[in-house]
Amino acid sequence: MRIYLPATFAMLTGLNETGKMPARSGWGFAATPALVEFYTSGDEEEIGYAAYLDAAEASLRLLAIGDEEAFPYRRVVVSVDLDDSVVTLAPDNGESVVALSPAEISLADIAAIHIDVEEAEEATRAAIAAIDASDLGDEDAELTVGNAQDNFMAFYDPTELPFLVELL
Repeated sequence: MRIYLPATFAMLTGLNETGKMPARSGWGFAATPALVEFYTSGDEEEIGYAAYLDAAEASLRLLAIGDEEAFPYRRVVVSVDLDDSVVTLAPDNGESVVALSPAEISLADIAAIHIDVEEAEEATRAAIAAIDASDLGDEDAELTVGNAQDNFMAFYDPTELPFLVELL
C-alpha cells in the first residue's frame, strides 16, 4: 500500500544516516476506502493525491514544532510502499489516516521524496503560523494554508537522498 508520511529535512538527514525513519506518532496517510468513499468521483491517482496533500499539511504541523534547523519552511513528504499487514485504517482520525506498526520505515520502503522548492518558503512560513487557526475553522487561515498547499513540491528518487542531504 502506498503511504504518504509527513516529515522534515532533519528526518531525512536521520534517514540518510541510519537507513531508518520513524513515522511521527505512528501515523501516515493513504488512499483508504474511507477516502475513496469521501470523494464520490475521481480516479485512483486523484484520490492518492488527496492523501499526499493531507501528508503535506501534516508536515506543516511538524514544522510548527520549531525544531527544524536546516529548512524550517520547507514541507517534506516521503512516499513509501508498505505491506498491508503493517497498516491499520484509522478513519475516525480522518478519511486518509492510517496507523503504522511498526512505526518506522527503512530506505528500501521509499518510493519517492517530495520537498518544497525554495520559492514556496514564504507561503509555507505563513501556513505554519496559520495551521492551528485553520484547524479551528478560521477562513483566512484556511486560505493561507491552501496557498502553501498549492505550491509545487519537487520530486526526488530515493537514490538521490545522500545528495539531497549533502547539497541542499
